[in-house]
Amino acid sequence: MAKRILVIDDEADLRELIQIALVGYAGWQVQTVATCQEGISQARNDKPDLILLDISMPDVDGYQCFEQLQTESDLADIPVIVLTARVQRQDHRKVTQMGIVGVIVKPFNPLTLWQEISGIVGWEV
Repeated sequence: MAKRILVIDDEADLRELIQIALVGYAGWQVQTVATCQEGISQARNDKPDLILLDISMPDVDGYQCFEQLQTESDLADIPVIVLTARVQRQDHRKVTQMGIVGVIVKPFNPLTLWQEISGIVGWEV
């Protein structure tokens, strides 16, 4: 069965790129939304296998969105990988302390994105 991925990112072009890459190269099912609230609602409905979550969003940043996901028992066990353009040492510490499973740095290679994700969460490639 194909993996189900939820992408939460405010940049429409990036959502589309991720969707095309993951569907095309890995055959995964990908849903995309622009805001944290849409993402939480979509996650409640679809229970994805993984959430890709942008850190820099205008209303609620990715860290706050992750914390909201963690407050819901049905969503708290879904692995989350954050997407970020700026990575600093304190960001990696924060990610680890929060329980986020990994970080993918923008810009990423869309051709190998599915392999990077699989490596982070331990899925067979």
